[in-house]
Amino acid sequence: MARAYSLDLRERVVAAVMAGRSCRAAASTFGVSVASVVKWSQRFRATGSAAARPTGRRRPRLLAGERDWLMARLAAIPDVTLRGLVAALRERGVVTSYGSVWRVVHDAGVGFKKTLFAAEQDRPDVARKRQRWKRHQGRLDPARLVFIDETPAFAGAGSGRRPT
Repeated sequence: MARAYSLDLRERVVAAVMAGRSCRAAASTFGVSVASVVKWSQRFRATGSAAARPTGRRRPRLLAGERDWLMARLAAIPDVTLRGLVAALRERGVVTSYGSVWRVVHDAGVGFKKTLFAAEQDRPDVARKRQRWKRHQGRLDPARLVFIDETPAFAGAGSGRRPT
């Protein structure tokens, strides 16, 4: 994005227009667009200053009204996922996105960390298969195991080209 013109230039252009020059003549003299001269003059008449407006204004959070409910939900169900929160909000009639919920939760300082063990380990079918694998592991001959490297190796590291 281009930088804003300096306040000095803006003030000189506006002063020329206020002294009676046309916007086209002032634009030609100072080497700026006619649209800029018109906008600066309008801003000067409305606010008393031709200064640029601040950039990067913070947008209000659309889910600010649901923040307390989200924090209560996280306290009640600490292992809920962000997608679960989106679904729960949808049930409440609030249509939102994953990113919006993440921003509210992140602003509150709540983080989502992965657990040490996958939740699937608690399922009976997975627990059975894990037990069977542990029993079978001892029968494996390490000399017969083969390591397969699935990392792609391309010509010229970092070149972005694939070998032909």
